This record gives sequence, C-alpha cells and structure tokens, in this order.
Amino acid sequence: MNGYTKHELDEDAFGEKENVGAGLKTFDAFPKTKPNFTTASRRGGQWTVIIFAICTFLTFGEFVNWYRGTENQHFSVEKGVSRQLQMNIDMVVKMPCNDLRVNVQDASGDHIKAGVLLTKDGTNWELWNEKLNQQSSNGVPEYQTLNEENVKRLMDQEEDVHARHVLSHTRRNPKRKFPKTPRLSSKYPTDSCRIYGSLESNKVHGDFHITARGHGYNEVGQHLDHSKFNFTHMVTELSFGPHYPSLLNPLDKTVASTETHYYKFQYFLNIVPTIYAKGNNAVEKYTANPAKAFKKSRNTIFTNQYSATSQSLSLPESPYNVPGIFFKYNIEPILLFVSEERGSFLALVVRLVNVVSGVIVTGGWLYQLTGWATEVLRRRRRGGYSQGVLNGRTHSAEDEE
Repeated sequence: MNGYTKHELDEDAFGEKENVGAGLKTFDAFPKTKPNFTTASRRGGQWTVIIFAICTFLTFGEFVNWYRGTENQHFSVEKGVSRQLQMNIDMVVKMPCNDLRVNVQDASGDHIKAGVLLTKDGTNWELWNEKLNQQSSNGVPEYQTLNEENVKRLMDQEEDVHARHVLSHTRRNPKRKFPKTPRLSSKYPTDSCRIYGSLESNKVHGDFHITARGHGYNEVGQHLDHSKFNFTHMVTELSFGPHYPSLLNPLDKTVASTETHYYKFQYFLNIVPTIYAKGNNAVEKYTANPAKAFKKSRNTIFTNQYSATSQSLSLPESPYNVPGIFFKYNIEPILLFVSEERGSFLALVVRLVNVVSGVIVTGGWLYQLTGWATEVLRRRRRGGYSQGVLNGRTHSAEDEE
C-alpha cells in the first residue's frame, strides 16, 4: 500500500495541474529531469566553468573578426580611360648633378626631359648614408641590396597589400612631401646627386633612364670622360600614381653599387593599377559607374603596384653601348580591386548562436563520456561488477518487506 488511503489523501492531487497547454507535452522534444533526481557535483561545476570560458573566448574572436571585416580581391579589365601616369622618384646617384642626364622615353614616341621637371640637389654619398642608411631595426640596415634576403622587409611589403593597412598609412601623411636634402658641410664635399620629385608621363610602357652627359643623346661638346662614371645609386622611393611615401614598394630603400665605370643597371617593372577600398559592395559600385565611384572618398585610394626584376652588367666601352640606370616599365591591362567588407550584424548573431550551442552540446557529450569512462575504470579497480550488493551491504529478506 502506498499509505495515501489511510490518511484519506488523493494521489491525483500531487500530480501536475491540467492547463491549456498540457496537450503540447506530447510534442516536447526536450524531456526534463526532475530536480530531486539531480545532484550538484564538483566535476560538473568544473566542466561548466570550462565550457563558459570556451564560449566566451570564441564569442570574442567572432566579434573581433566581424569588426575587422573580410578582405576580398577582385581582378577585372580596367574599364576607365586614363592618359597620364604619375611617377614619383627619390634616389641618389654617386655622380655630380651636372654630369647626369635624366629623361623619359615612352612607346608613343614622346621624350620628356625629366631632369627639368625633377629636383636635383647636390649631396654627399657618405653623409646621405649617415642620415638615412644608418636607421636600423633589430640591427639590420634600413637600405638593402636587391639580392639580400630581409625577412622584415618582406613582412612590411606583405602588409602593404592589405586594404586596412594601406588606408591607415595613407591617412597619417596627408602632405605627401619629399624630405629635405641634408645640409652639407666642409667635411662632406659634393660628390653625389639627389634626384627627386613627381612627373606626369603617358600611360603607356616606357623607359625612365639616367645616363651620363654626352652619352645616349647627341650633345655637342658635352662628352664626359668615362673614368668619371659611377652609377652606384640608392633608391629611397620609386612609385607610380598618387604619392604615398609611407607605402613600401619593391625598389624602395634599396642600394646598388659597382666598381666598374662603364656599367649598366636595368630594372624591369610590371605595373598593375590597384584600388583599395573599405565598405560593403565596393566592387559593385565601381563596376556600375567607374567614373563616379568613390569620388572624394576617405575610404578609397587609387594607386599602382608593381613587380620588379633587375639585370646588371658591365659593358665594353663602345659608342653603341650606353651605360646608366634604366627603369623599363610596362602597364598591365588589368585592375586589382582590394576591398574590406563587414558582414551584417544578423549574420554575426547566427554564427554566435551556432558556436555557443555547438560548444554546449559537445561539452555535454564529453562530460557524459568522461563520467562513463571514470565509472568503468573505478569498477575495474574494484574487481568487476558486484552482484547482490547495494550500498556496500548484501541483499537480504528484510529489503523485500
């Protein structure tokens, strides 16, 4: 007997009350355990703390990734029609300015006297090295030769291909001016020439070159003695498009030297027009209207990237051979669009729900598996399963009453 009849109590009174939604209990996919069947344990509390910590860490990571956005790269044929290409150059040649000739010759047949458009300052090679080349990071000189492997330089170049990094750096230097030439003193005589500035050329492949006076062009009475040739040079910046001195290009901060007078340095550049943008649907906006897209926008810059290969050789002294420094550039007919976009907040919430629920479910499975494994090991240590033993005592007839 259950003892309820003895005290004139109705057993149904201790059940759950009927309500309007009682019929939905049959569709409950999540059966609940009664509170008196559950007990709090130290191991369960530890697992709860671990799961909570993992959920917090993953949630923070998802939020940071959403805030930073994702970077997309899109290649297409350049649709805009442009005629001019701006060239920015800042370099030092180990020869006096009067002995150098700077010109541009492009595929359209135009000759530009770059020496007139660019600024040429007399300087000293040793002084210039002390002012700039001695700036070092982790003991590595700032300026490197082209055949030198510099891990930090490669990392800096890798950062300059990401939209967020490029946009942040271009905003820090709004003036975009070239630094001033260091002043000379009696200790440092003028033996070199600094050539710097920006010039406009036709947007076709061409050749920017620095030669000696009387070589490469017909100049009556301007022939320079070959023993005075020294085309050792230091490139501080060589870029195409708007002047952004904070961006690191392949030839920036490089040094090339030679002991031979009649020497030729050649650099072959492949220029790729590039757009860096921040914001959603940036590619679609540019595709719809390239002329008006991102006009006067702080989150968009138009520039050019280039890859460079070099070839240097000593020439025999002949009227048909022209020594000097030659930058041969070719413009690729493609456009690289690097955009940084941020997904919607609703998509973030969905990802967070999936992450948290996945961690909780996985944590529950692991908790049960570890509990089962612990119980199996404990029983094996006791010598196997016990028969007829309950709470450390044997089953007796008294238990049946």
